[in-house]
Amino acid sequence: MSQNNQKTLSSQRRLVQIITILKKHHLAKGIDPVKFRMILEDLGPTFVKIGQIMASRQDMFSQRYCLELVKLRDNVAAMDIETVREVIEDEYGKKLSDVFEDFDEKPLGSASIAQVHKARLKEDGRDIVVKVQRPHIYEMMERDIALVRKAIKLLKLNEVLGSVVDLNIVLDEFWHTAKEEMDFLNEAQFARKFAKLNADICYIGAPVIETAFSTHKVLVMEYIDGFDIDNLIKLKENGYDVEEIAAKLAENYIKQIVDDGFFHADPHPGNLRIRDGKIIWIDFGMMGVLSHNDKDLMKTAVMAIGKNDTQKLVDVILTLGEHDGRINYTLFYDHIETFMSHYVSADLKDINLGDVVQEIFTIAHKHRISMPKGVSMLARGLVTIESTVMLIDPHISIIEIAANHVTNHMANHFDFKKELTNSMQKLYNSSQNFLELPIQLSDIMKMMMKGRLKINLDIVESSVPLISINHMVNKLVVGIVSAGLLMASSLLCTTQMTPKVFGIPALGFIGYVTAVGLGIWLLLTVLKEKKKKN
Repeated sequence: MSQNNQKTLSSQRRLVQIITILKKHHLAKGIDPVKFRMILEDLGPTFVKIGQIMASRQDMFSQRYCLELVKLRDNVAAMDIETVREVIEDEYGKKLSDVFEDFDEKPLGSASIAQVHKARLKEDGRDIVVKVQRPHIYEMMERDIALVRKAIKLLKLNEVLGSVVDLNIVLDEFWHTAKEEMDFLNEAQFARKFAKLNADICYIGAPVIETAFSTHKVLVMEYIDGFDIDNLIKLKENGYDVEEIAAKLAENYIKQIVDDGFFHADPHPGNLRIRDGKIIWIDFGMMGVLSHNDKDLMKTAVMAIGKNDTQKLVDVILTLGEHDGRINYTLFYDHIETFMSHYVSADLKDINLGDVVQEIFTIAHKHRISMPKGVSMLARGLVTIESTVMLIDPHISIIEIAANHVTNHMANHFDFKKELTNSMQKLYNSSQNFLELPIQLSDIMKMMMKGRLKINLDIVESSVPLISINHMVNKLVVGIVSAGLLMASSLLCTTQMTPKVFGIPALGFIGYVTAVGLGIWLLLTVLKEKKKKN
């Protein structure tokens, strides 16, 4: 049988398997978070990884689904040593024993994409770890992605799931992330960049990458001994101050976000160790990247929450988020204002950052505002880092550390010349707009007189009575006419036109009287409506 026929047959079998699993869970009868998690676990490693990505996207999926999908864990059998040997020897073109003096057959860890072994280099006897990619994992995941797209069409899954998930969006993001993660040279580059950005921080470290022994499918790096960061008993026995560790870890993570725009996307305790007085970060397979603009918006968001500035936080979310533009801004503002009111009287150290992030993403999800990949990874990272530091010191406040860091950073990097230039530019723009106001008002008057004035209204709520809109438009028109008459009358009064009334040109006098009369009518109407409401 040819290789193409074998691939076709394998794909057909896998498709049947996928559809059988989906039917077994009776999708036609509906979906709930637990059922969805169980389906992903039954479908295997590719789908577990998809679920893990979904768990971090509370802006796209409801909170109860995200909370359930957090329970997904890689549950993959370890590769046998012969398979590991075959992958390494294929990559190096030489025997495993020619490269490593010693190679521990029992893996330190095993996941869906790769597993890690401790070893010793033959050339100098240094202890290292070797990350080995599972054979054919790329082809298997690529096949699964193609097949699940077919299953979505065949079973009309997007119609079944409705507003719960859009599987096509999930698959696109997953495949982009998975391809990056399966190229170990990317991880090597990330590790080197992280080490460079944190080189000046004496209490932060990262494993040295052995570039000469690293390939697309095998990654070799320094072995990090020491203590697990959450092994508080061992840390205290060896003279470490766990509260200091928690504070420095939190400060460094905020620095990664605010200063570098390059942060560890999975800061759980398993990726952090303590060695020789340093916090050592490991596993750089998933790193978040923020643009310069996104970094500035993150600072603004932190300051907005710290100062209880609802409007500023609304602006940040709408600037960051992706949406179709048809947002009920009044309702969105009300939801953010309600969210802010929960924290207005609270001290920063009493605010749980994880809850704050989850609430903001839940509100964004309600209004169909999705966040770019970097921001969603940041949200997941913040929630994870908070739980990590609170394991070490339950009394720590990440948001207080973040607010202090942002304040100090902005004070230290304040550019007086730049701020002065921006202020002068804003002043100039405002003056230009003010000078154009009479011309614009004149254009409006001309359009009204020609019957060409159009007012565009976006009626968000169908429950708003049309008569109320009619009254609003009437008052708007009366206000514009009154303002126009006042301006025209003022211009007429500067002329010597006759006849005159009380020394004022008659037309100007009539205009003044009419404008004042309209203004009084408008004021009385507003007061009358307000009295009715009360």
